[in-house]
Amino acid sequence: MTSPFQMKWKISESDSGKLLREFLKKEEISRTALTDIKFKGGSIQVNGEEVNVRYRLAFGDEVMVIFPMESPSEGLKGEEIPLTILYEDKYLLVVNKPAGMNTIPSREHPVHSLANALVGYYQRSGLQATTHIVTRLDRDTSGIVLIAKHRHVHHLFSLMQRGGQVKRTYEAFAGGRISLDSGTITAPIGRKDDSIIEREVRADGQYACTHYQVIEKHIAFTYLELTLETGRTHQIRVHMSYLNHPLLGDDLYGGDLTLIARQALHCKRIKFIHPFSGEEMIFTAPLPRDMGEILEADSLL
Repeated sequence: MTSPFQMKWKISESDSGKLLREFLKKEEISRTALTDIKFKGGSIQVNGEEVNVRYRLAFGDEVMVIFPMESPSEGLKGEEIPLTILYEDKYLLVVNKPAGMNTIPSREHPVHSLANALVGYYQRSGLQATTHIVTRLDRDTSGIVLIAKHRHVHHLFSLMQRGGQVKRTYEAFAGGRISLDSGTITAPIGRKDDSIIEREVRADGQYACTHYQVIEKHIAFTYLELTLETGRTHQIRVHMSYLNHPLLGDDLYGGDLTLIARQALHCKRIKFIHPFSGEEMIFTAPLPRDMGEILEADSLL
């Protein structure tokens, strides 16, 4: 069994005199985490002695928060599925997910998901943890997925996402020829009335903004790079369909299936600041084979 996740600080003069509760709030320890620590086996210590959050800090105090041990979610079975790991440390993983793999299990695909693969990987590595997937991708979208190894790390990444500090870049093949070399699509997205899966642009939807840049114009499609200001479900797919240029292979939103049988969408790059080291992290994943072969076979305009 691995040791529980811990965080340590040495109190500076600027934090001297604060209540421990105030200090932990500043360090983004959530109320939920404090409740879990209190009732599920964690500990808060100052200078090696267990204290409560009303403790008043002094200069030079050594604070340690020990979080409760985590276990995989009930019913989530570990599987021995190969993972393409781009980066790993004790806080996070960055993996390159293939098309055709769910990020988490669904009713239609209850096994063989990335989450199942992660549980299996953790079990083989001796890490007692559940899955905390920060950036999800649709089943048939390939590319980079960011994973936190602990609930608190996931919480920190969620705060970063809300502040637009986790930036992803996508590549896609949109049907037809897009006339403008770059553009921004600002159109609200909501669930379609007669579907639990399909989304559409609708006046009462949530604000959604997508930026695109043309990389190459081909005979049958336009090769694009896209970035998102918001992260709505199916956002790129819905916005490109709204422009009357649905992604190749995206039969849900009217895409042509002649060249590829899944939406031609790939998360190629992620950029974020490491929540503990403060280092800027950038990772890239090349186009998968199916999209690369289309580029090689199709002529430029």
